[in-house]
Amino acid sequence: MAAEASKTSTPIPEPLFASRPGLPRANGWRLTLGPATVAVASLLCLLVGLLYLAMQIRTVFSDHVKQEYASLVLEAVERAETARARVGVWDEVPGAHESAAAGYRDARAELTRRLASLAALVNASPAGSPRIPSSVLLPDTTLAQMDTLLHDASSYWHARRDAESADMRKRITLVARMLLAVAALLFCMLLTALGMYAKRNRLLAGQSHEFEHAALHDPMTGLANRRKLVAALEQAATQVSTGARLRKIAVLYMDLDGFKKVNDSLGHRVGDEFLIEVSKRFRESVRKDDVVARIGGDEFAVLVREFSEQDELRHIAQRLIGCVARTDEQMGMGMVRASIGIASYPDLVDDYRRLVVAADEAMYQVKRSGKDGYAFASRGREQ
Repeated sequence: MAAEASKTSTPIPEPLFASRPGLPRANGWRLTLGPATVAVASLLCLLVGLLYLAMQIRTVFSDHVKQEYASLVLEAVERAETARARVGVWDEVPGAHESAAAGYRDARAELTRRLASLAALVNASPAGSPRIPSSVLLPDTTLAQMDTLLHDASSYWHARRDAESADMRKRITLVARMLLAVAALLFCMLLTALGMYAKRNRLLAGQSHEFEHAALHDPMTGLANRRKLVAALEQAATQVSTGARLRKIAVLYMDLDGFKKVNDSLGHRVGDEFLIEVSKRFRESVRKDDVVARIGGDEFAVLVREFSEQDELRHIAQRLIGCVARTDEQMGMGMVRASIGIASYPDLVDDYRRLVVAADEAMYQVKRSGKDGYAFASRGREQ
């Protein structure tokens, strides 16, 4: 076998969620802004907003109750004023009539009952309001005192109801605006969280693709490695066995003759440059569906997914040998050539799992017979 080429170390991928510098750190953990953080912040904002809205709505209901209470008081005032008007009417009737005196007494009694009802309602108010003294309910209370009481009560509770109504309208407007603000904020934060989640998924997908690529490709030349070659070979063999028409696949195993001298005389850096350059030429010389793989230091393999005649494989082998010769000439070495072994399935090798081994053995036949050429695997040897 040809000597092993200069060894290149595979770069170790960075962790998926490596912490970025500059983020706050406390007690050994870093605070990172991610979808979960944004979602938690959105939830906290929603809870705070809902708590504030609940308090405002509670105040609105309280204002509504106060407004309704003021309306009840004003209704009681109106009933008392109606009773007072009746008293005034009977007071103007001449007292000589017995029926007028009885009507006046009844109207005065009704007024007293209305005032008592108003006093009970006003004095039971939970909010601070002017109380109605019990002295106005005494029989010796004058009509003028009652008029003053009713006027003061009507003015105060009208103003009270108007103030509660204005405050309630103001709070309802505030609640509506707060609802819109919370909804807009929550919507924006959820969109942000979804965007970050989508970005994280794209990042993970990209990193997963990078890891998969690194696991299936040679880090220096970018060619497929042995693992990818075996997987592609199994896939191609499955297509051969399940296809409607007869298909054939082949493996060309190649070793670079004289490459060890490059490393020994010119150094590993030059050897690496040669491998990179010749790998580019290999990719350009084969079809897009074919797989070029670097098996070892200076060993390569080409999987031909489909061919009809062996002449096609000969042309491919000649192009690969020409790639090595042109690269050697371009770099001015004059010491590197290629030996290629060719094995095909199912015509020469009846088990696709032995294709690489059969091609490797055919390549050694070329080396023993003078190198710088190609040879096909023997059917009799494989059988």
